[in-house]
Amino acid sequence: MVMFSFTRKQSAPIDGQKPGTSGLRKKVKVFMQPHYLQNFVQSTFNALTTDKVRGATLVVSGDGRYYSKDAIQIIIKMAAANGVRRIWVGQNGLLSTPAVSAVIRERVGVDGSKASGAFILTASHNPGGPHEDFGIKYNMENGGPAPEGITDKIYENTKTINEYLIAEDLPDVDIAAIGVTSFGGPEGQFDVEIFYSASDYVKLMKSIFDFESIRKLLSSPNFTFCYDALHGVGGAYAKPIFVEELGAQESSLLNCTPKEDFGGGHPDPNLTYAKELVARMGLGKSDSQGELPEFGAAADGDADRNMVLGKRFFVTPSDSVAIIAANAVESIPYFSSGLKGVARSMPTSAALDVVAKHLKLKFFEVPTGWKFFGNLMDAGLCSICGEESFGTGSDHIREKDGIWAVLAWLSIIAYKNKENLSGGKLVTVEDIVRNHWATYGRHYYTRYDYENVDAGAAKELMAYLVKLQSSLPEVNKIVKGIHSDVSNVASADEFEYKDPVDGSISKHQGIRYLFEDGSRLVFRLSGTGSEGATIRLYIEQYEKDSSKTGRDSQEALAPLVDVALKLSKMQEFTGRSAPTVIT
Repeated sequence: MVMFSFTRKQSAPIDGQKPGTSGLRKKVKVFMQPHYLQNFVQSTFNALTTDKVRGATLVVSGDGRYYSKDAIQIIIKMAAANGVRRIWVGQNGLLSTPAVSAVIRERVGVDGSKASGAFILTASHNPGGPHEDFGIKYNMENGGPAPEGITDKIYENTKTINEYLIAEDLPDVDIAAIGVTSFGGPEGQFDVEIFYSASDYVKLMKSIFDFESIRKLLSSPNFTFCYDALHGVGGAYAKPIFVEELGAQESSLLNCTPKEDFGGGHPDPNLTYAKELVARMGLGKSDSQGELPEFGAAADGDADRNMVLGKRFFVTPSDSVAIIAANAVESIPYFSSGLKGVARSMPTSAALDVVAKHLKLKFFEVPTGWKFFGNLMDAGLCSICGEESFGTGSDHIREKDGIWAVLAWLSIIAYKNKENLSGGKLVTVEDIVRNHWATYGRHYYTRYDYENVDAGAAKELMAYLVKLQSSLPEVNKIVKGIHSDVSNVASADEFEYKDPVDGSISKHQGIRYLFEDGSRLVFRLSGTGSEGATIRLYIEQYEKDSSKTGRDSQEALAPLVDVALKLSKMQEFTGRSAPTVIT
């Protein structure tokens, strides 16, 4: 057994190490500064209670982006020096964010050990590479992101840290080779176990869904399927699940080899960045060649987000979570005894609200950030939840889950077609969505993202919108001057949330303008990028007249879009004549 010792390395605080709801994200070159990653990791260890560190089992893995392999070795050495008993690493350092949550909650070591937390190395849907983004976040023993109480402690620690512990003489571990490597240190044995990345996650998915019914769907001559991992970590699960377990053709998988730079692409599953899938599904600017698949889906870098497409048809994330909730009990065995409740983030459309009311389900509207859903789930109040930012999930784990959402859709399609897979007319993705609109009404919805806006200008815009709310008559005068046929603003506020579980209050969660006809404008600053600020503008209009639910979304929303841009003085504040991305 190789022996190691540890040293106390002198350090000093580094500015800008405040973790957001998605952890700490910066450019790779920032993380590669001397002591930068080490400071954050030690500050995290210091923020945890002793029993969650000394003698504990921790998971260290991520989406495989550039600098991950170096970071894993650093964290292993620091864990050893801080008295951690064992580290679990997915083979090649690969675990999707939902799989990390599943491993924490479900995996049991040969000696009965359970993980008490995890360092997840990801910058989610942001690009990877030497000049791109890197990120790190800590998840707790429930499998969910660290709560604000912990992230605040981490940040306070980063401002005063003067040393960190590291076992520099611990040799690097071969993270490509499955097996256990044991070392001896001042406090006894320290193990690093490398395990197959897909094993625990696949087992969990098989316990939730009826794989046999999905297998019948995928083998039907009526049904064709396509999945695009955008060269993210979702590729490590695509073949084991879709090909080996469900019998899909390997040719139905696109970009399913995980790459450090995501193949030079932007691993964000939307109509802008998932170009190859969008073209294959008949939604590109030029005509597609050959037969179009009936169903397509994409994942982001760490595979917690998803985009669902039908043939020449885009399913909005807001509609997706509503449709899954409306069909879950009859289509997915895990929910056969009923739903405990449903929840959505505030900017997400109210499509889920209508389903909850119709099905008499508990309903919650929460700030953006999966930890808010996690609180509800831990309290047994929520089964299914979602965000407009392509995140959908359930209480099987405490993270959003892209592949889970794809399997949920495949389950619904299989259920709707159980009588006609051998030759009858297929009930398509588009059929399912349009039937949903006919029952519940349609929430026309779009999101405009203005990325890398000057942070000062972004804050000025938001301050202006808050100030404007002090006089609704003035707001309505401006609105009517832009479009006389747009409804009046009934109320306007900054969204505030009191958590029904722990009583905590979250303020300044987005600026809302709520119209008399149920339409909404929402403005938020997003912290998911690594440079500048991102302004997100959400525009929603509800239509319950089934004869009017078939309009083109951008056409239906055009008057409200015009009002939003002129009311906010978007171009004046940002200098942008158009958004970076429209979804």
